[in-house]
Amino acid sequence: MTDEPRPGVDLYWLPLGAGGYSVRLNGRVFEAVAARLARRDACDLYHSALEVRVPEARFVIEQAPVRDCNGAERGVVAEGAVGSHWAARFRIFRYEVRRWHEGVIPDASEAVESPRRLTDDPRLAQRVLDLVPHVPTVVWGRDELDAGEMWNSNSLISWLIARSGLAAESIRAPAGGRAPGWDAGLVVARRQEARTDPPRSRAAEAATSTSSF
Repeated sequence: MTDEPRPGVDLYWLPLGAGGYSVRLNGRVFEAVAARLARRDACDLYHSALEVRVPEARFVIEQAPVRDCNGAERGVVAEGAVGSHWAARFRIFRYEVRRWHEGVIPDASEAVESPRRLTDDPRLAQRVLDLVPHVPTVVWGRDELDAGEMWNSNSLISWLIARSGLAAESIRAPAGGRAPGWDAGLVVARRQEARTDPPRSRAAEAATSTSSF
């Protein structure tokens, strides 16, 4: 008999455009230009997703393009615009935020250095799930929140990790790669925490300090 998976939160790093030639090619062009402007070597680009297990169920959390009108089947809890607000009237220019019960991470087989266990604490796992409907749904690809870089799928994941009380600052993309938008989520989360959150309990601090990366 196999052991049941433990409650907790796992982070997946997915190569940008995994399974899709067009997205991967566009990502490489973008990174080549960004690297040249910054006078650095080009890196592999990554998109992040979470798998969250609580005692009752398993969920996948991810930001992705709106696939169709059946978002409820994928646990969609919010949508946002891609590129600009006016374009959001067209489905192709909208993204969705999924909290997908027993869902799947597309191209998980291509994930690198994954899954990375962030915590085994079921309370923190539930906290992540509870926060998903409250993630900022600003325009993808723009810096509307003055965070220093564009908001995207990585911003969503880093925001959730930071706001849940996990030690997000120590998380890094796989060796030789980077995750555009990750720091934006951390900046916004820190700003909100300083403005609205009461001090964390000793229990939450202890759970965070024992999380493994």
